[in-house]
Amino acid sequence: MPFLTNAITTNIGNTTEYPFNIPVLANGLDMEFNSNVTFFVGENGSGKSTILEAIAIKCGFNPAGGNQNHTYDFYETESNLANFLRLSWRPKRITNGFFMRAESFFNFATYVDSNDLSDAYGGKSLHAQSHGEAFLSLFLNRFNRGIYLLDEPEAALSPQRQLAFMSIINSLENAGNAQFIIATHSPILLTYPGAVIFDFDKSPVRQIKYTETNHYQLTKSLLDDPELYFRNLFD
Repeated sequence: MPFLTNAITTNIGNTTEYPFNIPVLANGLDMEFNSNVTFFVGENGSGKSTILEAIAIKCGFNPAGGNQNHTYDFYETESNLANFLRLSWRPKRITNGFFMRAESFFNFATYVDSNDLSDAYGGKSLHAQSHGEAFLSLFLNRFNRGIYLLDEPEAALSPQRQLAFMSIINSLENAGNAQFIIATHSPILLTYPGAVIFDFDKSPVRQIKYTETNHYQLTKSLLDDPELYFRNLFD
């Protein structure tokens, strides 16, 4: 069973200002998590990363990436959504876990190197590995028991490495050790069996099937007939 069961906004801020000018937040948020693996999908700017970040802040994780023990300087861009957010847990609040955001992973890797923590990440500097290898080193060496909030983890992963990442998710969540909430654009990751998918492109946020996602429909349509798309794109 998932550790985090609900995320709701207790009040609504000014709907003309960020983040409440995002359509899915304008009328409040009420999300129920009933799977160990949940995906957030939607177009750029739909609010999925903003909400994931707010959950991470409420968990006490570094908003630039990391867990409760990772403290380092970063350029503050987070919204104030966490101030309006309430989380519900079963049976009690989890403090173990990690918030990973692809866009600021370089800063986290620098923190690991500067504090001589590479042994905890496979014994090799994260900067001395490819971007995708560094991601997998994090997943393999530091993910065990807790809640894992991941913002576009596929950004540096090849299709083959995305499958390897899915294997890591499976081994952890089947053992009852981990809950994953993942914002993604990857049609590969979205195939994960038993996952719940929340669509942020319409308000309120709604649960949809994999085959109903724009990611699946557009990818399938393009691969079925790329020339049709090229004629329209390149005219």
